[in-house]
Amino acid sequence: MKPLISARGLSKHYGRSKVLDDINLDVQRGRIVGLIGHNGAGKTTALKCFLGLAPYEGELSVLDMSPAKDRAKLMESVCFIADTATLPRWLTADKAIDFIEAMHPKFQREKAEAFLAKTDIDLRKEVGKLSKGMITQLHLALVMAIDVPLLVLDEPTLGLDILYRKQFYTSLLNDYFDQDRTIIITTHQVEEIESLLTDLIFIRHGRIILDAAMDEIPERFVEVHAKPDQLDNARALGPISEQPGLGKSVFLFEGADREQLKTLGDTRIPTVADLFVAKMQ
Repeated sequence: MKPLISARGLSKHYGRSKVLDDINLDVQRGRIVGLIGHNGAGKTTALKCFLGLAPYEGELSVLDMSPAKDRAKLMESVCFIADTATLPRWLTADKAIDFIEAMHPKFQREKAEAFLAKTDIDLRKEVGKLSKGMITQLHLALVMAIDVPLLVLDEPTLGLDILYRKQFYTSLLNDYFDQDRTIIITTHQVEEIESLLTDLIFIRHGRIILDAAMDEIPERFVEVHAKPDQLDNARALGPISEQPGLGKSVFLFEGADREQLKTLGDTRIPTVADLFVAKMQ
């Protein structure tokens, strides 16, 4: 099946600074992809290239279109939520619904109103008088009511408390996602999206350092809580990282022999956060 997003040699410069460095990746349809990296790693720049919001070098195809040449047409099939509110502060919530309905041919008003009915948002209130959590809920309601195959979320829950973050991702998974849609998420709260993801991409200094399906992680990576007398043996096997633990050293291995690792200590499947720390060192 042809990828929904395909990039070959994707690069981006800001002056002399190379923000994206010869990226190659494919994103398949019907996936939830986590694009994870430190601040300044190139996450948002990559999303801007995907959406045709920034010029780039290399080859890039999104929904069989060129973001550089077909941006207007592409945006008919893409929704985007960023960490900053984009709705005018003077606009009331009900007028925001009217505005999106008039602007986007694939907007379903009934679906947006049904979602907002589950919230505490007063539709007569101006956006500027809503809390950050409510603004995010309003954005999500508007986006989920647009029938498009690609949803891009750039730090969508930044600044929200844990309750709003939980509600956001629960609604996203239960009320929006299906096998005909693809979602790309960037976030710093990697633990909160780990259970949602089907694919994981780590980016560091503009380069992809991990691109894997989540079901590959248990097969590729092993975390070993090594016994004190096995530290030298563990290091001899070439771990990708070593971290101090509670009375033990914790090693992370990629592609190592499982039976051999078991002789070193307790073995576990690493979390996304553990894997992120190891790969970013």
